[in-house]
Amino acid sequence: MFPALAGLILHPTVGPVLFDTGYDPAFFRATATFPERLYRWATPVNLPDGAAVSDQLGRFGLKPDDVRAVVVSHFHGDHVAGLHAFPRAALFCARAGLEDARRPGRLARVRRGLLDRLTPPDIDARARFFEDMPRTALGPDMAPFEDGADLFGDGSMLAVPLPGHCLGHWGLLLRGENDDRQRFLIGDAAWSRGAVRDDAPPPRLTTDLLGATEVYRRTLNDLHRLWTRRSDLVLTPSHCPEAAAEIERDDA
Repeated sequence: MFPALAGLILHPTVGPVLFDTGYDPAFFRATATFPERLYRWATPVNLPDGAAVSDQLGRFGLKPDDVRAVVVSHFHGDHVAGLHAFPRAALFCARAGLEDARRPGRLARVRRGLLDRLTPPDIDARARFFEDMPRTALGPDMAPFEDGADLFGDGSMLAVPLPGHCLGHWGLLLRGENDDRQRFLIGDAAWSRGAVRDDAPPPRLTTDLLGATEVYRRTLNDLHRLWTRRSDLVLTPSHCPEAAAEIERDDA
């Protein structure tokens, strides 16, 4: 078992913003038939009642229609299953990732972790592509990462390319308002914080199946080098048990 995390960011002017959406009942509908059902068999999902992000928003006094933007790290099913629940949100994503999700061949898409039924039919009208946005230098303290796409033009949230896991994979760099700590949401660029600390990639079989192994390992090494200099930086991989446990402690 491993967690599938999503992030809620309360931007002071834009309003509620999500980083990914995690799993959702839509995942089960999208994998009800073959070949998509192979995805469900390969990664069995346990989604208790009320665990979907759209349901959890009530804990913060929010409704799905309050969400103004969703930042999509990449289009794998465990990151976009809940997109349908946020019809009023702008969708910030990589053009390369969306194009890959639309490539023909249902079985080929499933093999790459993509489920076309989870892509909103109106995404062309709502998409804001990272590749088209102004770039902001990250500064020497974020080396070897050089720049990021400025999502809202105020430097508060910067999308940073983290290639290798799949086409169009990006992370999100932001700073907390209460404690002023920088946070780097890195999606699936690493399996866990421990993998970043130890520079320990997944088996080649996994990274070859979904993306490009050598590129993935370079990105992981870049994250490792960043962490060795910036232990104050809060790195959050999407499937990290340590990060999930930390969130549960904070909630308690």
